[in-house]
Amino acid sequence: MERIYLAGGCFWGVEAYFKSLKGVVNTTVGYANGNKANPKYEELKAGLASHAETVLIEYNKAEISLEKLLEHFLRFVDPYSVDKQGHDVGHQYRSGVFYESESDKERVLEYFSETLDKDYKILVEKLDNFYDAEEYHQDYLDKNPGGYCHVDLKLIKKNEKK
Repeated sequence: MERIYLAGGCFWGVEAYFKSLKGVVNTTVGYANGNKANPKYEELKAGLASHAETVLIEYNKAEISLEKLLEHFLRFVDPYSVDKQGHDVGHQYRSGVFYESESDKERVLEYFSETLDKDYKILVEKLDNFYDAEEYHQDYLDKNPGGYCHVDLKLIKKNEKK
């Protein structure tokens, strides 16, 4: 099982999108690369915690590649936006790819250099920390079908869905 951490605005829609893909085995929403242990959502909103809303994506590389995950990520993320995706504005909504291995870092940077203009704003950083978000955030859009989502889930093609 492979893992990558993607931050692309509010994590509710990011999680709903990726958990629908073939090859994605598990998703967990949480807070990555911030200034304190075990932050709470209210601390991010108040600026007391500096984490990014992030989704841990566990995937089977025999079914979906890291590059394909990044292709999906770029379908709904504005790669040139800073601290903003959709109507979500704030440092916790920054876009990022947080990796655990240097080989993943190289693959991400290569993919972005081939796909995006060089002035893209998506952070590519080693994962420093990740804390699961509160339970009510996990699978939020399944629990709240009318909930806000800046991610267009219709961007997933029928043959890409589970």
